[in-house]
Amino acid sequence: MRKLHFSSLVLTGFLILVAGLPDSTPAAAQLMPPMIVSPITEDTIKIDGLLDEAAWRGAGVISELTQQDPHPGELTPYHTEVRILVDQHSLYVAFICHDPEPTGIAVHTMQRDGNLFGDDTVAVVLDTTGDGRRGYLFRVNSAGARLDGLIAGPESFSADWDGIWDARTRRTPDGWTAEIRIPTQTLRFTWGLDRWGFNVERFIARERMTLRWSSPTLDSRLVDLQRAGVLAGVGDLRQGLGLSISPFGLIRSERDFETDETIFDGDVGGDITWNVTRDLTSYLTINTDFAETEVDTRQINLTRFPLFFPEKRSFFLEGSDLFEFGLGAGHEFIPFFSRRVGLFEGEQIPILAGVKLLGRIGPWSVGLLDTVMDETRETDTSNLFAGRVTYDFNEHLTVGTIVTDGDPEGARDNTLIGLDAVWRTSTFMGDKNFSVGAWAASSQGDLADGARTGWGLKVDYPNDLWDVFLIVKEFGDALDPALGFLPRPGTRWYQGGGSYQPRPASDGAFGWARQFYFEFYNTYVTDLDGNVESWRVFTAPLNVQLESGEHIEANVVPQFEYLAEPFEVADGVVIPGGAYHFTRYRVEAQTSRHRSWRVGAEYWFGDFFTGDLQQLETFVTWTSPSGRLQTEISGENNFGHLPEGDFIQRLWQFKLVWAFTPDLILSSYSQYDSDSREVGLNNRFRWTIRPGRDLFVVWNHGWKRPVGTRGDWSLHPVDDSLVVKLRWTWRW
Repeated sequence: MRKLHFSSLVLTGFLILVAGLPDSTPAAAQLMPPMIVSPITEDTIKIDGLLDEAAWRGAGVISELTQQDPHPGELTPYHTEVRILVDQHSLYVAFICHDPEPTGIAVHTMQRDGNLFGDDTVAVVLDTTGDGRRGYLFRVNSAGARLDGLIAGPESFSADWDGIWDARTRRTPDGWTAEIRIPTQTLRFTWGLDRWGFNVERFIARERMTLRWSSPTLDSRLVDLQRAGVLAGVGDLRQGLGLSISPFGLIRSERDFETDETIFDGDVGGDITWNVTRDLTSYLTINTDFAETEVDTRQINLTRFPLFFPEKRSFFLEGSDLFEFGLGAGHEFIPFFSRRVGLFEGEQIPILAGVKLLGRIGPWSVGLLDTVMDETRETDTSNLFAGRVTYDFNEHLTVGTIVTDGDPEGARDNTLIGLDAVWRTSTFMGDKNFSVGAWAASSQGDLADGARTGWGLKVDYPNDLWDVFLIVKEFGDALDPALGFLPRPGTRWYQGGGSYQPRPASDGAFGWARQFYFEFYNTYVTDLDGNVESWRVFTAPLNVQLESGEHIEANVVPQFEYLAEPFEVADGVVIPGGAYHFTRYRVEAQTSRHRSWRVGAEYWFGDFFTGDLQQLETFVTWTSPSGRLQTEISGENNFGHLPEGDFIQRLWQFKLVWAFTPDLILSSYSQYDSDSREVGLNNRFRWTIRPGRDLFVVWNHGWKRPVGTRGDWSLHPVDDSLVVKLRWTWRW
C-alpha cells in the first residue's frame, strides 16, 4: 500500500505542477500557422497522376515549399506546388515536383508500406480532430508506392495501419506528379469542424533534403501536429451513412508432414464499421482471420527476457494510437499489448467476435475493445477487454486512464488499471520541443504476493542539436498485465542521457559531414530493495552521417549483469549465477539509402560474461531502376567462446519483391535460424483490385534441419499451407 500511495502522490503532484505551468512561448514566437482554404468541387476527379481535370485549375494552391533540412529557409532548385480540393466525401491533394535532374530521382520499391527512406517522396499529415496530438500520415514515392500510418504524438508513429485511399504518380520531363484521394470514411474526424491540422512535405533522396510547408525548422518533426498548418474549408465533409461492410471468403490447405495429415477447408467472416454518432465509430469483426498478415521477423535472443514483436493485424491496428499509454514506459511496460489477443505461446487462438468503439467527443478521446476467444486444447473460452479514455485539459496537458480485464488463457481473473498525464509543448524557450509525463498502474485479481503497482516519470527535450531525457520507473514484483507486456517485473529503472548533434558548416574543415551524433545513454536497473540487477552505458565517440549519405559509427558499451540463478545463453551453455562486469564494442558502416546497391555491416566484439562474444550483422540490397524488383540478403552470426562452452548462432534472411504495379505485388520472404533449425518460406501475392478490395494468395512452407547433421544441410519438410483469400469492402 505504501508504494501505491507514493505512485499516486507522484501523479497527483505532477498534475498540480503542469496545470500551473505558463505558456513558455515569447510573444514574438507565437506566430500564426500558415493556412490554406480548400475549394469544394462537384467534378469527378480521376486518380491517374495527370492533373488534367478542370477542377484542379480552381484548387487551393501552396505555391512553394521551404527547405527544412539540411539548411532551413535556403533556396533550392526543387520547385514544388501543392493543390488541394474537397468534395463531400473525399480530400484530394496533388503535388507537382520539379527536378533539375529528373534522372536522379530515386525509387526502391512499389510495395505497400515498403521502405521509402531512400526514395523521393511526398507526404500529407492530417489532424482531423484539431487536438494537435493524434492524426494520420500518407506518403507516396515517385513510383506510386503508398505508405500510411497513425500518429499518436510528435515522437510516436506507427506505419502498420492500412487505410483505404488511392494515389497515382507520373514521371514528367522535368520531374514527377502525384495525385492523392483520401476518402472521408477512412478517417475519424469531428463533423462540422471547418479547420484541420495539415502539413505537406517533399523529400529529395539523393540530397537528403526535406521541403515542408509549415514549421520548416530543424527541431520540427512532420508528425508533430502542434506544428502543423491549417486546412480550412472541410466543414462540409460527410461520411454518408458511415456504414462499411468488409466480408471475406477463403479456402485453405494445410499439411503436417510429421503426422502426414492434410486439411482442406473454407471459411467466411468479415468486419462491419458503423458511425454510431458523428464522433464515435464502432467496429465489429466476426470469425476473424489474419491469413494475409506478414510473418514476424525472427530474432536471436541473448538476454534472459522475452523479445518484443510488433502488432501487424489490421483489426487491432485501427485506432491503436488511442491506446498509447505512459510517456517513457517504452517496451518495458505496455499495459495493453494487442498481440495477447488471439495469440498464445506462438499459436493462434480463434477469435469468435470482437467489437471496438473509437472516437473523440470534444476534449475526450475514447478507445474500447472487447473480444470473445474460442476454446482450444491449451486455453479456455475467454472474454478480453481493454479501454482507454483521455481528456485534453488544454493544448498542452492530457490526462487519461486505461483498463484491461481478462486472461488470454481464460484460467484466472486479471484486471489492470492505469492513470497517466503528459504535458507537451513545441514552443519551449521559443521554438523547442519539451515534454514531461507521469503514469501509475495497478493489477488486481489472481496474483502472487508482492507489490502490484508500477509508476514512472519522464522529462524529455528532443531537439536537433540537443536530444536529452531522464526516466525513472518502477514495476512491482506482482504487477501482472495479462493483456500487456512486462518482461522485467520487480525492478526499478533509472534511464538518462542524450545526444549532442552538431551540423558542421558545409564550407569548413568538416564539410564532408552532414551531422555528428555524440551519444551517451545510461540504464541502471535495481530490484525493489535497491540491489543492482544490471546497468549499461552506451557511448558513441564516433557517429556521423556523411554529406554523401553514408553512415559510420563506433561505440563503447560497458555493462553489468547480476544473475540470481544460472542462465542458459545457448543450447547447453549455462552461465553460473553471480555478478559480471564486461565491455562490448561496436563498429558500423552503411552506404546511403538512395543508392540502388546498398550494403552495411555491424560488428560487436569484446567480453561477454565469463568469456567473449563476436556478433556480425550484414546486409546487401539491390533495387532495379524502376523499383519493380527489390532484393535483400541479411545475416546475423554470433560466435561465443566461454569456459562453459562455445556456441554459434545464425540467422539468415532473404527477401524478394516483384511489383507488376503498386497494386499487384508478389513477395517472398525466407528465414533460417540455427536455434530452431527451421527454414521458413512465406510467399505472398496481393492484388488490390480497387482500394479496399484485395485478393491474397499466401503460401507458407517450413523445413527442418535434423539434429546431429553437422555439416549436412539436408532439410526435411515440416508443414505446408496455402490460403486464397478475397476481401471486398462496400461503403455507404
